[in-house]
Amino acid sequence: MVRCHCGAVSFRVVLPKPLTVDVCHCLECQRQSSSAFGVSAVFPVEGMLPLAEDLQPRVGMWTRKTDSGRTLECYFCKTCGVRLIHRGLLPDGTSSQILTVKGGCMENLSLEAARHIYTRTARVPVPEGSYSGPPDQY
Repeated sequence: MVRCHCGAVSFRVVLPKPLTVDVCHCLECQRQSSSAFGVSAVFPVEGMLPLAEDLQPRVGMWTRKTDSGRTLECYFCKTCGVRLIHRGLLPDGTSSQILTVKGGCMENLSLEAARHIYTRTARVPVPEGSYSGPPDQY
Protein backbone atom coordinates (compact mmCIF):
# COMPACT_ATOMS: atom_id res chain seq x y z
CA MET A 1 0.00 0.00 0.00
CA VAL A 2 1.16 3.52 -0.84
CA ARG A 3 -0.09 6.41 1.28
CA CYS A 4 0.77 10.09 1.60
CA HIS A 5 1.33 11.77 4.97
CA CYS A 6 -2.25 13.05 5.43
CA GLY A 7 -3.96 9.96 3.96
CA ALA A 8 -5.80 11.84 1.20
CA VAL A 9 -4.03 9.67 -1.40
CA SER A 10 -3.59 5.93 -1.08
CA PHE A 11 -3.37 3.16 -3.64
CA ARG A 12 -1.97 -0.31 -4.19
CA VAL A 13 1.06 -1.13 -6.33
CA VAL A 14 0.83 -3.61 -9.22
CA LEU A 15 3.33 -6.16 -7.92
CA PRO A 16 3.77 -7.85 -4.53
CA LYS A 17 7.27 -6.35 -4.33
CA PRO A 18 9.20 -3.80 -6.40
CA LEU A 19 11.47 -4.74 -9.29
CA THR A 20 14.26 -3.14 -7.29
CA VAL A 21 14.76 -0.57 -4.54
CA ASP A 22 17.18 2.32 -4.94
CA VAL A 23 18.77 4.49 -2.28
CA CYS A 24 19.64 7.60 -4.28
CA HIS A 25 22.28 10.03 -3.03
CA CYS A 26 21.89 12.68 -5.77
CA LEU A 27 21.43 16.29 -4.77
CA GLU A 28 17.86 16.37 -6.12
CA CYS A 29 16.82 13.44 -3.90
CA GLN A 30 18.53 15.06 -0.93
CA ARG A 31 16.54 18.26 -1.51
CA GLN A 32 13.26 16.45 -2.22
CA SER A 33 13.51 14.24 0.86
CA SER A 34 15.09 16.88 3.14
CA SER A 35 17.51 14.13 4.10
CA ALA A 36 20.82 12.54 3.11
CA PHE A 37 19.20 10.38 0.40
CA GLY A 38 15.91 9.35 -1.17
CA VAL A 39 14.48 5.84 -1.33
CA SER A 40 12.57 4.73 -4.41
CA ALA A 41 10.82 1.47 -5.22
CA VAL A 42 10.83 0.65 -8.93
CA PHE A 43 7.65 -0.68 -10.58
CA PRO A 44 6.39 -1.05 -14.16
CA VAL A 45 4.33 1.92 -15.37
CA GLU A 46 1.64 -0.35 -16.79
CA GLY A 47 -1.18 -0.67 -14.30
CA MET A 48 0.11 2.19 -12.12
CA LEU A 49 -0.54 5.22 -14.34
CA PRO A 50 -2.82 6.83 -15.05
CA LEU A 51 -4.01 6.92 -11.46
CA ALA A 52 -7.58 5.89 -10.66
CA GLU A 53 -10.13 8.59 -11.56
CA ASP A 54 -11.10 9.19 -7.93
CA LEU A 55 -7.45 9.95 -7.03
CA GLN A 56 -6.69 12.29 -9.92
CA PRO A 57 -8.24 15.45 -8.34
CA ARG A 58 -6.11 14.91 -5.20
CA VAL A 59 -2.79 14.47 -6.99
CA GLY A 60 -0.72 17.23 -8.57
CA MET A 61 2.13 16.84 -11.01
CA TRP A 62 5.07 19.05 -11.94
CA THR A 63 8.01 18.35 -14.22
CA ARG A 64 11.72 19.02 -14.08
CA LYS A 65 14.69 18.29 -16.31
CA THR A 66 17.14 15.63 -15.17
CA ASP A 67 20.92 15.75 -15.54
CA SER A 68 20.58 13.55 -18.63
CA GLY A 69 18.20 16.05 -20.25
CA ARG A 70 15.14 13.87 -19.85
CA THR A 71 11.94 15.11 -18.23
CA LEU A 72 10.83 13.75 -14.87
CA GLU A 73 7.17 13.87 -13.88
CA CYS A 74 6.79 14.28 -10.12
CA TYR A 75 3.39 13.35 -8.65
CA PHE A 76 2.44 14.67 -5.19
CA CYS A 77 -0.52 14.94 -2.80
CA LYS A 78 -2.21 18.32 -3.24
CA THR A 79 -3.15 18.41 0.46
CA CYS A 80 0.07 17.55 2.30
CA GLY A 81 2.58 17.97 -0.55
CA VAL A 82 4.22 14.57 -0.11
CA ARG A 83 5.91 13.27 -3.25
CA LEU A 84 4.44 9.90 -4.28
CA ILE A 85 5.64 8.86 -7.75
CA HIS A 86 8.28 9.80 -10.31
CA ARG A 87 8.00 8.87 -13.97
CA GLY A 88 10.64 9.61 -16.56
CA LEU A 89 9.83 10.68 -20.09
CA LEU A 90 12.11 9.71 -22.95
CA PRO A 91 13.50 12.44 -25.23
CA ASP A 92 10.63 11.87 -27.70
CA GLY A 93 8.08 12.49 -24.90
CA THR A 94 7.00 8.87 -24.46
CA SER A 95 6.92 7.31 -21.02
CA SER A 96 9.69 5.20 -19.60
CA GLN A 97 8.54 1.63 -18.93
CA ILE A 98 9.23 2.03 -15.21
CA LEU A 99 8.30 4.48 -12.50
CA THR A 100 9.41 4.93 -8.92
CA VAL A 101 7.28 5.11 -5.81
CA LYS A 102 8.83 7.09 -2.96
CA GLY A 103 9.91 4.56 -0.35
CA GLY A 104 8.69 6.53 2.66
CA CYS A 105 5.12 6.23 1.37
CA MET A 106 5.18 2.44 1.14
CA GLU A 107 4.16 0.08 3.90
CA ASN A 108 6.61 -2.71 4.74
CA LEU A 109 9.22 -1.76 2.13
CA SER A 110 12.40 -3.78 2.69
CA LEU A 111 15.76 -2.10 2.12
CA GLU A 112 17.63 -5.37 2.50
CA ALA A 113 18.54 -5.71 -1.20
CA ALA A 114 18.50 -1.98 -2.00
CA ARG A 115 21.19 -0.62 -4.29
CA HIS A 116 22.88 2.72 -3.72
CA ILE A 117 23.02 5.05 -6.73
CA TYR A 118 24.45 8.51 -7.50
CA THR A 119 26.92 8.06 -4.68
CA ARG A 120 29.30 10.86 -5.78
CA THR A 121 27.33 13.28 -3.59
CA ALA A 122 26.64 10.88 -0.72
CA ARG A 123 26.57 12.41 2.77
CA VAL A 124 26.69 9.03 4.53
CA PRO A 125 28.91 5.98 4.00
CA VAL A 126 27.71 3.69 1.20
CA PRO A 127 28.52 0.03 0.51
CA GLU A 128 31.40 -0.80 -1.82
CA GLY A 129 30.35 -1.58 -5.38
CA SER A 130 27.59 1.06 -5.41
CA TYR A 131 26.82 3.02 -8.57
CA SER A 132 28.49 6.41 -8.82
CA GLY A 133 25.86 7.37 -11.41
CA PRO A 134 22.55 5.90 -12.50
CA PRO A 135 21.99 2.18 -13.00
CA ASP A 136 21.35 1.00 -16.58
CA GLN A 137 17.56 1.33 -16.47
CA TYR A 138 17.64 5.10 -15.97
